[in-house]
Amino acid sequence: MKLSRSLIGVLLASVLVASPLTAQQRRSPADIYGALFAAVQTGRVFPDGKTFVDAVPKRAPEAILADYHRIAPGTPEALRAFVLANFTVPGVNDRGVAGLRSHIRNLWPTLVRQPSQVAAGSSALPMSAPYVVPGGRFREIYYWDSYFTMLGLAVDGQQPLVESMLADFTETIERYGHIPNGMRTYYLGRSQPPFFAAMLDLSKDNNPVLAARRLSALKREHAYWMKGVTCLDATGACDRVVRMTDGTMLNRYWDDRPLPRDESYAEDLITATEDPSRSPETMYRNLRAGAESGWDYSSRWLADPQRLASIRTTDIVPVDLNSLMVLMEEAIAKRCVAARDTRCGKQFTELAAKRRAALNRYFWVPKEDRYADWDRISGVPTPRVSAAMLYPLFAGVASPRQAAAVAMTVRRTLLATGGLRTTPLRTGQQWDSPNGWAPLQWIAIAGLERTGQRELAREVASRWIETVETAYGETGKMLEKYDVEQRKPGGGGEYPTQDGFGWTNGVASAILERYPDITESN
Repeated sequence: MKLSRSLIGVLLASVLVASPLTAQQRRSPADIYGALFAAVQTGRVFPDGKTFVDAVPKRAPEAILADYHRIAPGTPEALRAFVLANFTVPGVNDRGVAGLRSHIRNLWPTLVRQPSQVAAGSSALPMSAPYVVPGGRFREIYYWDSYFTMLGLAVDGQQPLVESMLADFTETIERYGHIPNGMRTYYLGRSQPPFFAAMLDLSKDNNPVLAARRLSALKREHAYWMKGVTCLDATGACDRVVRMTDGTMLNRYWDDRPLPRDESYAEDLITATEDPSRSPETMYRNLRAGAESGWDYSSRWLADPQRLASIRTTDIVPVDLNSLMVLMEEAIAKRCVAARDTRCGKQFTELAAKRRAALNRYFWVPKEDRYADWDRISGVPTPRVSAAMLYPLFAGVASPRQAAAVAMTVRRTLLATGGLRTTPLRTGQQWDSPNGWAPLQWIAIAGLERTGQRELAREVASRWIETVETAYGETGKMLEKYDVEQRKPGGGGEYPTQDGFGWTNGVASAILERYPDITESN
């Protein structure tokens, strides 16, 4: 009798199933891993005792045990790190980069908010179109966060959300004259790093009527940042404008209200008491200006890196802000030319050229191979090394020689195992070492790519993605900031690390879209 292939398959499968396990195959994790098993389980490395016994070794158990006895991890943290390096642990580090991208795409709908009626007495500002929030305590749309969020939306098939967020921001400028820090009444006194011009480059809507409206909004935002020109006095500064020694008008961070921040009221009251030599109003203004920078807070703004009460944001002319202003002025010029307004095009082309020259005159420090912020009181660049040095590369201001020099400085001072440090200083502030932030990774990657430093751009991208992947594998979350030295959740600042998280999602998707083979180098 001839048996069919399907029947032969069934019989073979039944033989395989029925085959008794060898003594080796019958060994349980306790038998196999002995002292390592006991240490993991009694040390409660994982809350559920079933977690480790279901883990899959990444290499031969004998080799893992030999390394365990050789290394002898002596702390719970070291033991956990050893286990995660040698086992794929279910629900902990078994997600992978492919799963990361899928997770981000599934997260977008959870971060979308629909416009709704604002209740009387609420601090919320009205929105007319759907938008994406960062997540966690950040339950409203934020200005500079949104650019990095939109980078991911644009490559994850969410173009309608890109367009609706641009509609919200355009309407916001029309209503208030600027885009506030976030869409709350208590944020109206300040803006944030002006990325609206860069956001518009992500749009695919070429309607000429809409283009005219957006150009008008861009020009109005520029006027907001430059309105201090009309009130300059002997100090050389007013509102967000600073007159440099050669007469060039540049910008600084500011806030229109010299009061404690509503959202950090108690904290600001305390900080204002810590330096009796300064008035509370001066302290509040500098704290608020630091919040407008987005870097709240960092040693960039502190006279003494270890004391928040030494904050002096308004005395500093920031390299990142003025790089973004170049992009804004060039975008206005380009859009004016497209609208056949040659006078406007010429005006803003000249403004951008003057600012470009000023960036290299005041902010470039040739002896240190870096861009720096400018101290308008002492009249010299500040000594603070920070990731803000990469903004001139992002804006296309740096020459190839300057970009190569900056790349060397970045490697020497800011590049960590898990990505780009914000600064080299440890201060306890969240915009200092060891923290790394998604927006600064993207500014670095895009800026280095733009100026021909592609190897370092890819290296920053690869290290950052591995950090995000590692933390996601261990926590199941996308986080606001990360410790790039130990590839774990970041810390410091005025509140716990938040998850969600809009700009981390956006930058991760944008990186994986730009470097689809990046996992091969991890």
